[in-house]
Amino acid sequence: MHGEKILFELSDAIIGCALTVHKELGPGLLETTYETCLAHELSLNNLKFERQKSLPVKYRGTVIDCGYRIDLLVENQAILELKSVEKLLPIHEAQLLTYLKLSGARMGLLINFNVKLLKHGIRRMVL
Repeated sequence: MHGEKILFELSDAIIGCALTVHKELGPGLLETTYETCLAHELSLNNLKFERQKSLPVKYRGTVIDCGYRIDLLVENQAILELKSVEKLLPIHEAQLLTYLKLSGARMGLLINFNVKLLKHGIRRMVL
């Protein structure tokens, strides 16, 4: 239970950073712009992160780089998959779920910045 509380506190801190970025920039920009600005906001909030972290696939005992990249991995616990699309689709959620399974991370946030209110563009997944 204690671990889940920490994950939700981390999630709230990340969402707070995303809200700040969205309030400052609004919708309609490129995903890479939001990623860069969110990374800056995370650092201002003393959250450790890695950008574009390689996510290899383990296949029959061999580690294979298939080109998967995590947009942001925060505190080695939360995967952030960022989008700037008209609407989130089931394939976006499936992508995040796959990243969670491949990485062993327990929590992921799918964030679509291309919305009027960011709360309508956030999906949280916890394994």
